[in-house]
Amino acid sequence: MKVIGITGGVGAGKSTVLNLIRDMCSCFIIMADEAAHEVKRKGQVCYGELVELLGREVLADDGEIDKGRMAQAIFAPGSEELLEKVNDIIHPRVKEYILKRIDERRAAGDVDYFFIEAALLIEDGYREICDELWYVYADEKVRAKRLSSSRGYSDEKIRSIMDRQNDDAFFRTHCDRIIENNGDIEKTREDIEGLLNVGIGR
Repeated sequence: MKVIGITGGVGAGKSTVLNLIRDMCSCFIIMADEAAHEVKRKGQVCYGELVELLGREVLADDGEIDKGRMAQAIFAPGSEELLEKVNDIIHPRVKEYILKRIDERRAAGDVDYFFIEAALLIEDGYREICDELWYVYADEKVRAKRLSSSRGYSDEKIRSIMDRQNDDAFFRTHCDRIIENNGDIEKTREDIEGLLNVGIGR
């Protein structure tokens, strides 16, 4: 079983690529954001530490950590240190969670590929557990148009998000393969098929 990391900038279309991959090979796909949600659920490894750090005001009526309330606390002006502490709690546990899923799939022997999607794949050290890193690329104009139409983001918000993320050169330097996803779905499919070695049209 090959472990592949999928990354790219906001609006690059990583979800589109993963949907294509899901139909093209025997694989298991895990999203780091979904894993982060799991590890902070009530009774899970991060829950107690996060509630102790952030206070019970981040809890919803059912006792679970409310995503919106947590975001308000850690992304408020001047809360950079708090955000860093939250990341120090969550990120190692997410990696442990993913490693456990990898071990389960290896033991089961039921898939050929295990894909991990994460925006901070490189920064969070996933290179050490992945056989390859794949970069989903799309032009900035294409990404901006997608974010505007699908999420309703303003030009200012899009620019602000992109300016905080790594540039194209960073991803190309650290990733092994590139998938072009500028809107020609057949070109994207061909790139993936080439990487999976399944043969075009098969």
